[in-house]
Amino acid sequence: MLRLSRLTDYAVVALVRLSAAEGVATSPGIAAATGIPEPTVAKVLKALGATGLVLSTRGAHGGYRLARPLASISVAEVIVAIDGPIALTSCVDGGMGCESQSLCPVAGRWDPVNEAIREALHGITLADMAEPAPRALTLPETTNEVV
Repeated sequence: MLRLSRLTDYAVVALVRLSAAEGVATSPGIAAATGIPEPTVAKVLKALGATGLVLSTRGAHGGYRLARPLASISVAEVIVAIDGPIALTSCVDGGMGCESQSLCPVAGRWDPVNEAIREALHGITLADMAEPAPRALTLPETTNEVV
């Protein structure tokens, strides 16, 4: 199963929440609004600040704000900021993490798959993530009547 880390999920939530703040927002404020523990919010915001996705202001009226609008931040950027490079397997992009690489019949074949996933994640912005979820399709009720 391909799964993003919980910290990446929290980072997306925190960034979307930051977009709703007027001015700057504090990590305790974001934690209260999202239900994410404050130490976790602080850790995520620090990592996002290190990669330039958020800007921080120190002082009594300090806090965090987005460096760019949500529409210009991709999900891929958040993943890379929190979890590092997007790689499905250790051999992607010539990585040498596999001890059987010389015998592997699919060596190098994960690269196009990985690139397709990267492209898809770069195509989804945080503005897309902030939109309300689509409503579930409701089908008309059926009866078991024999006609």
